Amino acid sequence: MQPRQFVTVALLLWLLGAALRLTVLAVPPLIPVIQADLHLSGTEVGLLAGLPVILFAVAALPGSMLIARFGALRTLLFGLLLTAAGGGLRGSAATAAALYVATIAMAAGIAVMQPAMAAIVREWLPLRIGFGTALYTFGLIVGEIAPVALTIPLVLPLVHGSWRLGLAAWSLPVLAIAILTAALAPRSRRRGGGGGARVVAEQWWPDWRDPSVWRLGLIFASINSVYFGTNAFLPALLSGAGHSDLISGALTALNFGQLPASALMVVAAQRIERRVWPYVAVGCLILLALFGVVSSAGPWTPFWAGALGLCFGIALPLGLALPPLLVAPPDLARTSAAMFTISYALAMAISVAGGAMWDFTGHPAFAFLPIGLIVLPLVLLTPTIRFHRS
Repeated sequence: MQPRQFVTVALLLWLLGAALRLTVLAVPPLIPVIQADLHLSGTEVGLLAGLPVILFAVAALPGSMLIARFGALRTLLFGLLLTAAGGGLRGSAATAAALYVATIAMAAGIAVMQPAMAAIVREWLPLRIGFGTALYTFGLIVGEIAPVALTIPLVLPLVHGSWRLGLAAWSLPVLAIAILTAALAPRSRRRGGGGGARVVAEQWWPDWRDPSVWRLGLIFASINSVYFGTNAFLPALLSGAGHSDLISGALTALNFGQLPASALMVVAAQRIERRVWPYVAVGCLILLALFGVVSSAGPWTPFWAGALGLCFGIALPLGLALPPLLVAPPDLARTSAAMFTISYALAMAISVAGGAMWDFTGHPAFAFLPIGLIVLPLVLLTPTIRFHRS
């Protein structure tokens, strides 16, 4: 690959990673005004927040089918356009039901993009899979943080305080990324199938009897569940300990802590690619940081939350790199889709289990027990993987 083409591919991967989260994370800062305008109950707010995760689990398999039929690049472009359209239409929602429908469309677009990204990385950078995955993961993390940090101080003043236009505004960069991808994607990869290794239609459904599918799903669930569960229960932990004033700082440390680690992974990914020890090490560090969060529940909690964020910034690209590193091209899309389906479904189940433990014991610290247990596959199952050196 020529240097100029490499730079183009690297830029596209970073932008595509950001597109996976820009529209999703635009909602949390606007929840108070959306709730007041549409008269949403607490349950309805919870459903609005949970719908994307549900779709990430449910719509990943249709994404595999689209890749089998149309190729990875066309599926990726379709996902980008659907994400932009659904994200923009949220701004026109007059009722909660309309807002849910638009959110479902947006999340479905992202869900079909996620397995396509694994195929795209392998096609565009077959000799640098770890680097390509780390690069789009870095973009994904920036895409998580940018809407949370910029919606209130920057976007809302530009749209005169309208939450509707504020949501729609975050669809514009996604649309721009779709146009850039269509124009700049490597031409050698777009022939015949619209940009992907074509697989026969019969190969879109995962082989659920294959133990490696469940192994990958459980390993990635270890990573997903920590992120979603800690964000969900950390405020309650601090509030219950009488430290509500630390909630904002702890959540900021948790989420911004991912950035330096993710940037480091872009540099280091190629050196630790196809090695078992980084997975085991980061799993053990996650357990240590979780213990620190739960046991401190006070002034040290932001420190431990930041450490957990650093661990997540390392673990996420490691987990996302597993399918393109381990799976043959004809099976890559369906195995990636199965991994996302299993991992996001388990992340939801772990959150529910954590809430049940909280209700049963009366103490929010016990909500972290299921989160700690689900980290074990990352530590125990990864050593069973046999990476083929290349």
